[in-house]
Amino acid sequence: MLKHRGFPGRLPGTDFQFTIRRPNPKGVTPLVARDRYRDRRPADKRADSGFMAALWQQFGDQPFERGNLDAGRLSWLFGREVIPAEDPFDPESYEALLIVDVSVARASFPDVFGD
Repeated sequence: MLKHRGFPGRLPGTDFQFTIRRPNPKGVTPLVARDRYRDRRPADKRADSGFMAALWQQFGDQPFERGNLDAGRLSWLFGREVIPAEDPFDPESYEALLIVDVSVARASFPDVFGD
């Protein structure tokens, strides 16, 4: 499992986790697209925005390996702002390649992109 050096481990001042320390011994947690409803808590929305900002700062519009990025946090963006960068895509692989869909991410998180 690739560890993304310099990537924040969590949202500062909170317990919202962005990375994991070690591979799951029971198997890789699969990425699934989770629905984000408008009535989510403000703290959850800040965590999504902070995670998107960290992804953008670390990887920009280039493909990146899933590695030690937290599957739960990534799943809130998966299928919309973060999409598979390879076909076929294995949602249960730490080596799976992902990419930020810039147009969707800009629309969802204008504060991250300064729009």
